[in-house]
Amino acid sequence: MRVISLCPSNTEIMEFLGLTDLLVGVDDFSDWPESIKSLPRLGPDLSINLDLVEQLKPDLVLASLSVPGMEKNIEGLKARKIPYIVLNPQSLADIENDLVTTANALNMPERSKEAANRFRSRLENIKQKGASAGWSPKLYWEWWPKPVFTPGSVNWLSEVSEAAGGENVFKDVELASLQTDWDDVKSRNPDYICVAWVGVRRQKVKKELIINRPGWEELDAVKNDRILILEEELYCRPSPRLLDGLEKLHRLLHD
Repeated sequence: MRVISLCPSNTEIMEFLGLTDLLVGVDDFSDWPESIKSLPRLGPDLSINLDLVEQLKPDLVLASLSVPGMEKNIEGLKARKIPYIVLNPQSLADIENDLVTTANALNMPERSKEAANRFRSRLENIKQKGASAGWSPKLYWEWWPKPVFTPGSVNWLSEVSEAAGGENVFKDVELASLQTDWDDVKSRNPDYICVAWVGVRRQKVKKELIINRPGWEELDAVKNDRILILEEELYCRPSPRLLDGLEKLHRLLHD
């Protein structure tokens, strides 16, 4: 089988399945695992070069709707009669289901069961630890600083927060992502500030940019130096690597 992935989360699903050796091309933003870095690059996930996709003669393309604007990739695949499936996970359960969907599309049903069981087992293990933690800190997740974008209740980071033994301070807003402002965040007074700016490497985010916001010196998170600069690749992509992020978050909150 010759497989192409059109976004990082799909590539990471292939790795969790142990099937990256089937990949013959990936989008420009796929950066994990190391073994895929030598593969042909097909453009950014919103502007895939479908001529290159067609030239690689894939048996299956893993398309996605995880970012608005990806629809045109799917329309192009359909027009060219290139075989594809579409993944659009919004929750941890969706990610588990996508492991099954992908493996079954590759005619590997046994691989799908093993991967789904492994995913569920790791998740349940952390949930049990989180449930027995001594406190449930309030977490403010920042996807982007200005304007402020943060996840609401209909997002995997609310699930990740709860599984780690905390809670998303914006869990009362029934959206996957919402735009708000620094005053709103301040009024919710989180115990932790969790910074994972989409598309920005952790090393480029400076804590001073967070601390020096007007009035934020009054926040419990700032007073207690509970500002977590986190890897966006472990928290902002709907892939099985969220489990790595979840396990790390639990350690940071409770160890």
